[in-house]
Amino acid sequence: MPSVSTEAPVTAGASAAPSVPLAPSDQLTPGGPGYRRMSLALFAAGIATFALLYSTQALLPAISADFGVTAGQASWTVSAATGALALFVLPLSALSERFGRRTLMTASLVVAVVVGLLVPFAPNLEWLVALRAVQGAALAGLPASAMAFLAEEVRPKALVAAIGLFVAGNSIGGMSGRILTGWVAQAWGWRAALAAVGLLAVACAVVFRALLPRARNFTSRTLSPRALARTVGAHLSDPLLLRLYAIGGLFMTVFGAVYTVIGYRLVADPFNLPQGVVGSVFVVYLVGTVSSAAAGRLVGRLGRRGALYLAVGTTTAGLLLSLADALAAVLLGLVLITAGFFAGHAVASSSVSRTAKSGRAQASALYQSSYYLGSSAGGTLGAIAFHTGGWAATVALGLLAVLGVVSITLYGSRCARVERRRVLAGH
Repeated sequence: MPSVSTEAPVTAGASAAPSVPLAPSDQLTPGGPGYRRMSLALFAAGIATFALLYSTQALLPAISADFGVTAGQASWTVSAATGALALFVLPLSALSERFGRRTLMTASLVVAVVVGLLVPFAPNLEWLVALRAVQGAALAGLPASAMAFLAEEVRPKALVAAIGLFVAGNSIGGMSGRILTGWVAQAWGWRAALAAVGLLAVACAVVFRALLPRARNFTSRTLSPRALARTVGAHLSDPLLLRLYAIGGLFMTVFGAVYTVIGYRLVADPFNLPQGVVGSVFVVYLVGTVSSAAAGRLVGRLGRRGALYLAVGTTTAGLLLSLADALAAVLLGLVLITAGFFAGHAVASSSVSRTAKSGRAQASALYQSSYYLGSSAGGTLGAIAFHTGGWAATVALGLLAVLGVVSITLYGSRCARVERRRVLAGH
């Protein structure tokens, strides 16, 4: 169990910030004791989360062929997991307020790993979708709790970098899981590929539990649905948080659509790539590792909105470039889409943690709900668009979501200018 303050517990949702201001020595800093262990532990958790959550994505063409279903039907093996995560992340984040971030993250990861070892034995698509939904619900305890853990345990100046490293673990997990499943599926089939991802997640879970330090700034809170509702209502009435939630969801709509459908495009004309090579295409996730880890520096140089505009421009360029029928152009397009997405996600998610002064777990949970609902919507709508109008229709869906991010960011900039003028006029 994580260490708990000796102060009397307070009600969940009433105040997620410690009741006593934190001394600098209470929080972890780069180079300080425990920071490296924490970073590696959450990096491993990030790998396991994305490897398990998207384990079927690179295998969709093989699953479609084996079960005799369409791309849209097979895409539910991804959308069910991300949708369940979106639904359960808020209630599980509330449990983390009572039982601790460390405890809940451990329990969630263990359940997700156990289900991951059962997934390869699903007898039909319905069972596969059901097991994936359970797995997504279990994984819901990780993202928001991890963000809250970092917000409590890491000094504010190092928070963007720390969250960027966790997101980098997501990108490594997404890449390694897809590459692993691609080559294993080519040799032994998609069921063996899912079993391999399960074993990878087991190793990550062991590393996570062994390295994650005990919390020093967590205060246990009594669960109260009424207080939770007040906290959630306060977050949903905060215009800045609402914009950040929408931005995360829209970025993930683009990413979910592109990576759900890209396998179908690459195994068909004019590319005709084998399953193993298609899985290897996901090595471009390494670009996401770099861009998310660099998000802190981008914000320092360009500001939050400047970093978001750069992420949007990079993603848009990648979408347009991917329309070409040349493999090199498609791959470069995926690189740009991935870099833009992970940078935008790291900036938006860290901004949520910094904006929420109380109820941080719930604030992060709402962001994660929007983020993974975007993934579910992107995966399903992207597959439908591809079935209806080909890759160009999927790209059009992505560009529409990117336009939404631009509109929200421009509106936020306008609101900030109006607020500055009001403050200056008041002086």
